[in-house]
Amino acid sequence: MGLPVISIRDITAVHGYIFIAGLFLFLFTILAPLAAGESLSAGIELENTNSYTEKPFGSSRADVDGDNTTPLKNFSVSESSIRTATFHSPLLIQDEEEDEIVVRKIRFTGNDNIRSRTLRSLIRTRTNREMLGISRFTPWYYLYQLTGRWGESPAFLDRHTVANDVERIKLYYENMGFFEAEVDTSIVEFRDNRVEVSFLINEGPSSTIRSVSYSGLPEFDDNPATHDRFYNNTLLGRSAIDDSTFRVNRQYNAQDLRAEQTRIINFLRDNGYASVQRDSVRALIRRDEEDPLQLDILMRINPGSIYQFGDLYIDLAGPGSSQEYEETHTLNEEPYTAGGRTIYMRKQDSAQTRFSLLTDQILFQPGNTFNNSLYLQTVNEFQNLGMLSIRRFGLSEDGSRPDYSRSDIPVHFDLQTLPKHSLRTEFFGMRRYGFGTGIGLNYSNSNLFGRAENLTIGFNTNVELVTQSDFTDSRTFFNTFQARIDYSVPRLNFPFSALDKRRFFTGGRTSYQLSYGQSNQPLFDINFDTRFNLRYEVSHSQRFTSFLDLLQLDIVDADPSDTFLDFLRDQFRGTDEMGNPQTDEEVERRFEFQRILEDFRPQFSSIVRYTFRSQNTNLIKRNYGYFSEYSVAIGGNIPYLMDRFMFSPGEITGTLPSPLGISQNALGYSQFLKLTADYRRYIPIGPEAVLAFRGFGGFAHPYNKSETIPLSRRFFAGGSNDIRGWGPFSLGPGDIPADSVAISGGEIKLAAFTELRQIMFENIFNADWYLAWYTDAGNIWYGPRNDFTDEEDEDLLRDGKFSFDRFYEQIAIGTGLGVRLDWDFIVARFDFTFRAHDLQRGWFNNRRVYFSFGIGHSF
Repeated sequence: MGLPVISIRDITAVHGYIFIAGLFLFLFTILAPLAAGESLSAGIELENTNSYTEKPFGSSRADVDGDNTTPLKNFSVSESSIRTATFHSPLLIQDEEEDEIVVRKIRFTGNDNIRSRTLRSLIRTRTNREMLGISRFTPWYYLYQLTGRWGESPAFLDRHTVANDVERIKLYYENMGFFEAEVDTSIVEFRDNRVEVSFLINEGPSSTIRSVSYSGLPEFDDNPATHDRFYNNTLLGRSAIDDSTFRVNRQYNAQDLRAEQTRIINFLRDNGYASVQRDSVRALIRRDEEDPLQLDILMRINPGSIYQFGDLYIDLAGPGSSQEYEETHTLNEEPYTAGGRTIYMRKQDSAQTRFSLLTDQILFQPGNTFNNSLYLQTVNEFQNLGMLSIRRFGLSEDGSRPDYSRSDIPVHFDLQTLPKHSLRTEFFGMRRYGFGTGIGLNYSNSNLFGRAENLTIGFNTNVELVTQSDFTDSRTFFNTFQARIDYSVPRLNFPFSALDKRRFFTGGRTSYQLSYGQSNQPLFDINFDTRFNLRYEVSHSQRFTSFLDLLQLDIVDADPSDTFLDFLRDQFRGTDEMGNPQTDEEVERRFEFQRILEDFRPQFSSIVRYTFRSQNTNLIKRNYGYFSEYSVAIGGNIPYLMDRFMFSPGEITGTLPSPLGISQNALGYSQFLKLTADYRRYIPIGPEAVLAFRGFGGFAHPYNKSETIPLSRRFFAGGSNDIRGWGPFSLGPGDIPADSVAISGGEIKLAAFTELRQIMFENIFNADWYLAWYTDAGNIWYGPRNDFTDEEDEDLLRDGKFSFDRFYEQIAIGTGLGVRLDWDFIVARFDFTFRAHDLQRGWFNNRRVYFSFGIGHSF
């Protein structure tokens, strides 16, 4: 039920769009020629000897890109070495005084084991930005050539950079085990001042790590299981040869050695060896005499001394600038400390915080063996409170290197609370059935009772102008009002409080939410929607998060609109024996009519839901990594138990009395099971382009005596954040037209999305401008228990029910182009979509273009 904004009358099918796009690409391609971290480690010199040779650890891809702070190897090459380098093109430009040369293409040859995309990310020689990864298709460069002002200036050749790139590629190959790799360059001038830079690679043979051994590991006599845990978690070994030697049999990769070094360091630091540094763990490499490509690795460990946590010092300042600490408190007994150590705490009155909040975040015990993971997790615990900032923390008073001459290491935290009260107003635009605007007001108290309790009270309202819809013939204003109270604490409350400080359960949060809303929409009015939710949230790691909605209750009282009721009467109006139309009263007595009204009957819904989320991406930019979310929910059991044991013992009526008299009608309920799976992947296909795709599947099924699930718990399709080209909630079920849908929503949903995003312009109005080409596909369907037959026993929902033999014919597909304005903190989205597969008109027969606007990427 999307709203057509643009009507293209001269193009009768999708072929017109394809023709325009093809013409655009053709003109640019034809007219283009007419338009005037730690760094890579040093290479290895492995001798053919029986002795071990020390090997500096290699770098990761991030290290190559210069993300770490270890000094880089000097990549500068003397002028003479550049001029004497072997190039295979007589057209190589040698004189630096000649005209500036534009790099139009970069090519790699001979790289059978390393992808060109990987090598391209290593080098600093660049071409102008290519569109959709098409070689030499650089429209921004062409625009600059034509205007001399707009677009992107030429990417000039720098021979020093090329020489450094040769060294970078060679060192990367060495880190991947190709110690005999050779890299050369060829620079070909195929047009005046236009060159192709080729990197010619002879990879040579790769080396294999045959075995890895460990020496110098402490015995851990007080806990032998620690010794076993170290070897069981090795990242290199596959099977044990003896107590400290393992078979490996995998290609040499310096990054694998680096990861193992990091594991060893972290393991030792978590078991008391606080002074361990990078140079405390070294890799020694020995070549086999008969087969130099077979390598044996010896991880030589120098753990140093074992340490304990010393005294703990915590200072907490208020939001102001006062330097005086009015309150002090010390703890020097179990369970807070051991071995005579002490916790010293000071705070200012303006902090309005209890000392117990500070001690609750401490995961280590002063006086116990040093554990770096517990120390860092304590830092995270303070950060996750949300009501203070960490001004400084460290293992010395001034934040300098710890004093390892002592057997204990003191810990210092310097904290400051944030302002307790905040008031925020917001104005926003929206588009659902039409265009609208709204206003919101939110008050927050970030430390209500002195233990980081957060209270938020919010109100928002909006008004939306709908000029035309299937159930609205003229301009109509629809509005929504919502009020909510959120209360949360940074810990797990009953019944999960015992898990709060356990491994993988730190950083827990318990939240309580109560909301009330009213809304009128084209199909129905919500007289009131009252919801309560008790949620537990746990961040198991940076990637993994769990949500448990233990108690979610929802009471909804809705009325269908008059125009919708008139539509239903007309749809189901039959004739009597004399051929006269049925009266409104006769139509309303029909089973079909009553079945639809069931969706608008006041409902009491309860849900217990568990959601697991895994993510490794930037949630705003979404330009790498992945995002996935899976949930399982069981609904309706609480009202069922109330019906069976409280209001009508021994009898199940299927309804409950309205609490507090908020509705004159009895409340219905449904028992159901609901499953969802959502996976999204973001693949960089160049420095400025991302290919994103998403898959979604959902299934809901009523059980026991229930035949349907509540309207608010069903799946819907369409909208700017779903399948574009269709309005919100207007697609499906199946291929039923929007103006013939008898029961809204569905119990099954399948959807797939792809989007290719490419930067067009950078830093215009402080935003990067993206061009996006996307395709959305999917639909919703009724489930098997959604039975709806007329008086003649004909299934009125057949076209909307899921069927394996024809569901694929009911997949709606929308595709189009969009523009993204990407600021660091927000993304504005403008999309223009046409329906490639309109379920009513078929393939490529819908001439309309549908516009949608959104905040943030659609997925």
